[in-house]
Parts: sequence; C-alpha cells; structure tokens
Amino acid sequence: MTFHLRDWSAERLERVEQALSAWVPSDAPARLGDAMRYAVLDGGKRLRPLLVLGAAEAVGGHPEAALRAACAVELIHAYSLVHDDMPCMDNDVLRRGKPTVHIAFGQATALLAGDALQALAFELLAPEGPAIPDRTQAALCRLLARAAGQAGMAGGQAIDLAAVGQSLTEEELRRMHRLKTGALLQASVMMGAACGETTARVRAGLEDYGRALGLAFQVVDDILDVTADSATLGKTAGKDALHDKPTYVSLLGLDRARAYAGELLEQARAALATTGLADTQALLALARMVVHRDN
Repeated sequence: MTFHLRDWSAERLERVEQALSAWVPSDAPARLGDAMRYAVLDGGKRLRPLLVLGAAEAVGGHPEAALRAACAVELIHAYSLVHDDMPCMDNDVLRRGKPTVHIAFGQATALLAGDALQALAFELLAPEGPAIPDRTQAALCRLLARAAGQAGMAGGQAIDLAAVGQSLTEEELRRMHRLKTGALLQASVMMGAACGETTARVRAGLEDYGRALGLAFQVVDDILDVTADSATLGKTAGKDALHDKPTYVSLLGLDRARAYAGELLEQARAALATTGLADTQALLALARMVVHRDN
C-alpha cells in the first residue's frame, strides 16, 4: 500500500494545533500570553511533533502521552527560537515569515515568553491523575530535559556562539550540530518510543535513526541558507555567511554537503530497518521530507 505523508500528517497536525491552542494560555499577565501564543501558533513545520507521533504509533504507544509529548517538544523548540533570535544571540528579525518575538513584543517580554514556554513544556508532561503512568511521565521529562540542556540544545548553542569567525573541523561541526539541532530531533523520536513498550533493539534502531535525521536536518538547513530566499525560508537567508558562522557548505562545499545529506538519509533508512517494527513508513517519509524540503 502506498503511504501518503501529506494525508498522514494532516490529521495529526490538526490534533497538535488544537492541543497547542488549548494549552498555551492567552491570559498570562501583561501580554505574556499573547507573546507565548505568537511564538508557538500559526507557523512552523511541526516536524518534532510528527516525529513523536510517528514513533509512538510505530511502537503502539499511549495516545495521550504521545500528544502531550508532541506538544511539549514543540514548546521547547519554540522557546529556543525566541531566545536564539534575540540580539544577544543571533539578532534576527524574521521567523516563520513574521517579525521575531522580541521585535513584536520587546526583548524583556520575549525573554519571559521563552522561559514560560519551557516551563509549560514540562507541565504538559506531568498531568495530574492516573491516565499516564508515572514512569512514562518521568521518562519523557528526562529525555526532554537532557535534549534541551547543556548536553543538548543549550550546549550546542554555546558552541555555535563561540565558533563565530572560527575554523572548525568536520568532527567539531558535527558535534555542534548534533547538540544544537540534532539532540531535540532525536529526543522527539525517543519520546515517542517512550510512550510504549520497546525492546533494546527497537530503542537502538530508533536512536540511530533520530541521530541521522537530526544531523541531516542541519546539513539541509546549511544548504538552504545559501540556495533559498528569505520569503521561501520564512527567516533571514544568508545570515550564516553574514555572521561568519561555520557550516557544512562553508566546510565541504555545496555539492558535497548535498551528497552528505543523501548519505544521512540512507543511514536513517537503514537504522529503521534494524528495529524490526512492522510499520515505520511515517518515520521513513519524514526523513525523506527533511532531506528533500525547500524551506
């Protein structure tokens, strides 16, 4: 049977959007709620939630836990973008085709909105009542915290800021991107897996898949930064070169970077094959989308 990613995604994205709209408050004080909703709603590919749901379905995971995990990882992603765009970080003015949060609401409110989104992510993972087992809640919180902190996204951003104007080896660049971008994408897959019962073989295969996909995403991002325009990307194009940041294109050249993205896609496919799971079509289609996307 032919798998149609667009059809599969549409129904799941509708559930994610409805849940995010319900869970991200509008009534937080002093326009904080407005800034939070502005940062999260009505934009973005929602790749991370789709990875959570795809992995959870592949292992027969708990549906409510998966939906909460999908929304939590998107909140962490949104908070990271709010903070990354601020003048003290990347100093960007465009995100998802609209002014960045600090441009629209001011720097102080943007900083607080990011903080509040991070806190809300973990609140979603630990609801009251018996619906989601405590051990599932704990596993989800642990996976997300590790991916967002010094051993993941925050650590990668620190390396990125320190690397401006510097020459990195391919291994150093790979480590930076595995942390800054790849860790949260890999965690999305593993959070989906944590919503169900899995074997060591399944977990190892999904972990390898998430690692390859996470790095492929950043390689393609580096390519698009030099090949696409700002309108297509929904963010400022060419800013890596402008800020003298090391990228896969600056290190390997455009053709080799494209070839490397294809190699990572094959690694992701091979990793899925090792899991022995009956249906990984959604995860494979998401990996293909990551490599072949144009924004």
